[in-house]
Amino acid sequence: VQLQASGGGLVQAGGSLRLSCAASERNRRSGVMGWFRQAPGKEREFVAAYRWSVGTAAYATSVTGRFSISKDNAKKMVYLQMNSLKPEDTAVYSCAVTTRNLIYSALFSRTEYEYWGQGTQVTVSS
Repeated sequence: VQLQASGGGLVQAGGSLRLSCAASERNRRSGVMGWFRQAPGKEREFVAAYRWSVGTAAYATSVTGRFSISKDNAKKMVYLQMNSLKPEDTAVYSCAVTTRNLIYSALFSRTEYEYWGQGTQVTVSS
C-alpha cells in the first residue's frame, strides 16, 4: 500500500487547508485511514481517523470542531479539512492505513497503522 499526503502549505492563523490522501480499493471497504502529525521536537500524534467499515470518524480533542474527514469514493480520496488553523497546528501531516477494523480506543495509537505516507508540511503563521 503506497500513500501520499498532499495539500499542505503556509497559511495564516484562522485560515483553512485541505489535505488529501489516496485510498486503495481494499481499504475502502474495511480498515482505517488515519491522520497523524509531528511537530519539530515532538512525538507524532493522532489527529483524526476514518473507519471504513462503520463509516465514522474520530478526532483528537485538540482539533475537534475545527478539522473534519471526508471522502470521495469515485476518486478514491480521503480528505482532512482543517479550519480555524492555529500556529500550534504547524507540523508534518501524514496519512496512515491499517487494513484491520480497529476498536475505537485503538484508533489513536500510531502503532496500529501498518502503512504510512511521507507527509506534507503545514505551517500556520501567527
